[in-house]
Amino acid sequence: MISTRLARALREAGLVWTPVSGDAFQLVGGEFEGDVFTVSDMTIEAHHYPTGSVLGFNGTTEWALDSVALDDALWMPREEQLRELLHGTFRSLERVPQGAGASYRVTTERAGVVYVFEADDPTEAYGEALLALIRSAA
Repeated sequence: MISTRLARALREAGLVWTPVSGDAFQLVGGEFEGDVFTVSDMTIEAHHYPTGSVLGFNGTTEWALDSVALDDALWMPREEQLRELLHGTFRSLERVPQGAGASYRVTTERAGVVYVFEADDPTEAYGEALLALIRSAA
């Protein structure tokens, strides 16, 4: 799973989240900070209103929560979501052996220039690549 630090950096860089079933998120601040929740049609639904979106907690899933504003939730995108957001810039994901472990290398290409991002987790490598793409577009 993507780190909270990187998820925050992506949001601050301008990544917009439209919640769908299966999305993971954390609550910003409060006693639930750091806990990971999952949007689900049965337990946590995204409700979209003209004034903004909220995440509604149904039934007794989280007795202490009724709903939270989307601004109070931090999206934790999955690996395939990050790869999709890279669009046509994505070139490859490689596992790089390192002693007893490994790291992961994501390669992207923009305007004929190749960029390489390496991390201990493939999701982090994808996230760093997306962060660089968003920042370069700003």
